[in-house]
Amino acid sequence: MFPLHWQDACLQIHARQTLQLPQLTIEAGQCWAFVGGNGSGKTALARALCGELSLRSGQQPPQFGARRVSFEQQQQLTETEWQSRNTDMLYEEEEAGFTVASLMLEAGSEEAARAALRLFDIERLWDRPYRFLSSGEGRKLLLAQALVDAPPMLVLDEPFDGLDVRSRQELMARLDALVAAGQSLVLIVNRFDEIPAAATHLGLLSEQRLIVAGVREQVMASREVRQLVAVQEHPISALPAAIHAVVALDGPKVILKQLRIAYGDQVIIDGLDWTIAPGEQWQITGPNGAGKSTLLSVITGDHPQSYANDVTLFGRRRGSGESIWEIKRNIGIVSPALHLDYRVSCSVCTVILSGFYDSIGLYTRPGDRQTDLADEWLALIGLAGQGHQPFHSLSFGQQRLVLIARALVKHPPLLILDEPLQGLDPLNRHLVRSVLSHLIGHGETQVLFVSHHAEDAPLGLTHKLEFVPDGEGHYHYLKQPL
Repeated sequence: MFPLHWQDACLQIHARQTLQLPQLTIEAGQCWAFVGGNGSGKTALARALCGELSLRSGQQPPQFGARRVSFEQQQQLTETEWQSRNTDMLYEEEEAGFTVASLMLEAGSEEAARAALRLFDIERLWDRPYRFLSSGEGRKLLLAQALVDAPPMLVLDEPFDGLDVRSRQELMARLDALVAAGQSLVLIVNRFDEIPAAATHLGLLSEQRLIVAGVREQVMASREVRQLVAVQEHPISALPAAIHAVVALDGPKVILKQLRIAYGDQVIIDGLDWTIAPGEQWQITGPNGAGKSTLLSVITGDHPQSYANDVTLFGRRRGSGESIWEIKRNIGIVSPALHLDYRVSCSVCTVILSGFYDSIGLYTRPGDRQTDLADEWLALIGLAGQGHQPFHSLSFGQQRLVLIARALVKHPPLLILDEPLQGLDPLNRHLVRSVLSHLIGHGETQVLFVSHHAEDAPLGLTHKLEFVPDGEGHYHYLKQPL
């Protein structure tokens, strides 16, 4: 089986895209990390290593049972889970949908499944329905599931995305331990600080081509890597205009009183009072599973229990007769959940235009001015001329940039950003931070920003809401100026 060798390999990605692997050899027990900009071909490489791309020319090893964990798999699992519950022909026990237990037992015995969950400290989720997991918990579940049957090589595509600081540190330690035990491992990452200590080899991709690969120290010293690391941040001087003027609200945009969200005996949020006063820009922090994304879904009206709580949005009490569209027209949002939900087949331009209508997909004919603004946003995020491409033909990072443009295109009074920089390379993280800092400093938009990376926060945030664990599985809520 090992060594695995690719020589002058040209592999088909899409109808008009190929991946070039001039030379790559992976030995048993090695740990490789691959980096590159958005759209460079990193995910295509992960698929190629697992035998998922067809060979057009050159040499590649036969299929050998490598296992891949990726966002696309998480998205597909979300779709399958939704389809399984979207029917009237369900038994009572099926109404909860997939559970952690049912998904893990598909991969192996209960003993092996529980042992894999313990590796990531999520055995406590055994009976939890999959749809109630946070994005980070869902990623840990897929990692655990992949280890149950001990694959000869594990390929992890952005495994740290969505994980809090402690979880990233724990995953680093788990990966180091796996490599020490002889597990062959490949990681695809966007951040150089997410390359584990166990990674002895490194590869760099650009424009769907592996341009350098070899011993870590040699590759890190190469001119190509230095160029990728040395990103200069250029401030944004102007953004595409709003199609309508943003109307400032005299009073608070959001008022929550004694918010409580629970699923049966499991309490997610309990007794949260929170007011977002005019001019305040909030950072929201806390560990995976604390309830941050749940809180944001209450504000957007997407959580069913938001109507059972005392919620006032834009001066109007929730449940007083407003429609979901009246709520959403004042809000822009980027989140892992939205990315998972954006499964419709449509063009890149359609995704941005759907931001004007708060829809997934486009069901209203846009005007010329809206189309022009969408083109301006495409140019700003470095995708000029690619508006007609299928959204799902883009890399994960490029898709996330398009969803950010979708949220910003109408200059919403309230902008909710839940891990917006997931999957972005250094250049695009700088770009988005600069855009958000300009928006905060020059407009009427108020921002709620969630990230597990402190360095991702844009300039101009004024307040912080922190979910602080009490050691017994509950949280209290610390609100303070920054």
